[in-house]
Amino acid sequence: MKKWLLLLMTAGLAVALAACGTSSNNSNASGDDKTLVMATSADYPPFESKDGNEIVGFDVDLAKALAEKNGYKLEIQDMDFASLVTALKTNKADIVLAGMTPDEKRKKQVDFSDIYYNAKNLIVTKKNSGIKTEKDLKDKTVGVQLGSIQQDDANEMKKTYNFKVEDRNKISDLIQEIKAGRFDAAIIEDKVASGYLEKEKDFQAFDIAGSTDKGSAIAFKKGSDLTEKFNKSLKEMQENGELDKLIKKWFDDKK
Repeated sequence: MKKWLLLLMTAGLAVALAACGTSSNNSNASGDDKTLVMATSADYPPFESKDGNEIVGFDVDLAKALAEKNGYKLEIQDMDFASLVTALKTNKADIVLAGMTPDEKRKKQVDFSDIYYNAKNLIVTKKNSGIKTEKDLKDKTVGVQLGSIQQDDANEMKKTYNFKVEDRNKISDLIQEIKAGRFDAAIIEDKVASGYLEKEKDFQAFDIAGSTDKGSAIAFKKGSDLTEKFNKSLKEMQENGELDKLIKKWFDDKK
């Protein structure tokens, strides 16, 4: 009787361990091998923003199209921009679309797709600020989004133009700080800045001298097989005109 009970317990333990092994082998952040978790920072229109309780934008439409082409459903999670790379590294997300630039620092931590969109940075300020060129930023306070490529650019620029750099989690926070007089200016991507400039009539913006286009790419976990799959589908969308349609939908009226 005792031997039979021991065998039964052993068999039960084996089944339990097998079940645990099956669960741990599922690498998707959602726990479902057919659902991908997309992390983003929904304060970056027209790339991503909130419309009521829904997150919408160019990156969202692109992610949905790429996921569908590869047989996945998409779950979107909103978080601070500075947390996005960490979300991939800790398996809280499978992909990141957030107008993210694949700079060398990020490439050491995550993998990136091919570039899907190019943009450049602007200096945004009030019309009566007296700031018209980078030289006018001397001794001023310039805002940037925490963890962004604009933060890196600002830290390089301040070596030449001697201004103070302050960071905030959201682009909308930068605009509010300028309105309140705590920031003199902010560095923001051109397509994103254009949306705020339409609303804030006493704001202006100008190009940074010598600024080059900075591309956006999809971020993945290191070694993810999604990188190759999504690159293939992204190339198809570029060749068949689907990507151009999304660009026109979200950016043409922002120029």
